[in-house]
Amino acid sequence: MSLLIGFLSGSASAVFLLALNWATDYRESHLWIIAFLPIAGFLIGWSYYRFGENSVKGNNLLLDELYKTEKPIPLRMTPLVLFGTILTHLFGGSAGREGTAVQMGGSLADQLTKFFPLDTSDRRIIIIAGVSGGFASVFGTPMAGAIFSLEWMLHRQIRWKSLFPAFLTAFVANWVCASLFAVGHTHYLVDLVPPHNLTSLLWIIPAGIAFGLSGRLFAQSTHFFSHQFSHVIKYPPLRPVIGGLLIAVFVYFSDSTTYIGLGVPRIVEAFETPLPWYDWLAKTGLTSFTLGAGFKGGEVTPLFFTGATLGNALATWIPLPLALMAGMGFVGVFSGATNTPMACTVMGMELFGYESGVFLGISCLVAYLFSGRSSIYSSQNLDKKFHLYPEKGIFNFSRNTSPKND
Repeated sequence: MSLLIGFLSGSASAVFLLALNWATDYRESHLWIIAFLPIAGFLIGWSYYRFGENSVKGNNLLLDELYKTEKPIPLRMTPLVLFGTILTHLFGGSAGREGTAVQMGGSLADQLTKFFPLDTSDRRIIIIAGVSGGFASVFGTPMAGAIFSLEWMLHRQIRWKSLFPAFLTAFVANWVCASLFAVGHTHYLVDLVPPHNLTSLLWIIPAGIAFGLSGRLFAQSTHFFSHQFSHVIKYPPLRPVIGGLLIAVFVYFSDSTTYIGLGVPRIVEAFETPLPWYDWLAKTGLTSFTLGAGFKGGEVTPLFFTGATLGNALATWIPLPLALMAGMGFVGVFSGATNTPMACTVMGMELFGYESGVFLGISCLVAYLFSGRSSIYSSQNLDKKFHLYPEKGIFNFSRNTSPKND
């Protein structure tokens, strides 16, 4: 099943990334298309309103099904989120790609429950494997993809039965996407890592605090705009229409496309040259507004943008190399917004090299601690506690062992 899920999720990510590259290139060559973002918003909103049912919950649906296992994740989630994300990027919305890959991987994997006699525990493992394959293949980080699926979905827990399927699926999916479909991934360079002395390591703390607060701001802004749109505009398909109109006006008057789409070129620049200090703030606002209005995509690549540009700005005051600061922010803000410090640390080492691992690890941990209870995923279970039940494959890291929490 892991081999099959890896092939399916890796293939889906490859098709998605190829389509996303085309959409980005076409938009940048035909900027007039951004004027039609409200129409694209209506198509996305109406599609989910008419056919989406609970698919509109996105990544939160995967988390809900992991915790409650009520009914299979609908297959329609895959084409809906693929269609919605491509339209969002083609017409100029500010969004990411992780959410799409994760949702496709999870929904495709959960279809196996229709053909195989899987109990509740096995179904959870299948969903975790699907998330692992989607994340690993869309970023080219198999180790981080596997750890992310476990850490994100099983906060403060590790189910040993899930380890092998998660890692096997991640490596298979990454191979299918990168080798079988020859889809490339962006490379980042951290060329200078200072010695691990006390002074250098202490400077990580204020940087990590800033990254954690930035992740918290991103999460709360997204929830704020989502709540405001749903409260003020009762007809769901109309929400992305209004949001798309305001985004198109913003792009027109700012005369810049820096903060729409994925923003990968700007992320690469953050590792190479000083940038305007407000880049991270502009991307946070535009992405949280885009997703809050009902457009589709993910939050992770915008979080990379936010973190890398914030690290770039902080390098003016913190005496650490520019590229290292950008890399620390890249994974630190992601850690703070998703409560996944282990996955973010490993991802940073896969992308930037293992020499920077100590700096990345401390940055992610501090950001996680200072982000509070915020998460970009409203259904992420940050409070559920378990005991040590070896027969159930659960290892508990919580100190609370009161029977009432059983």
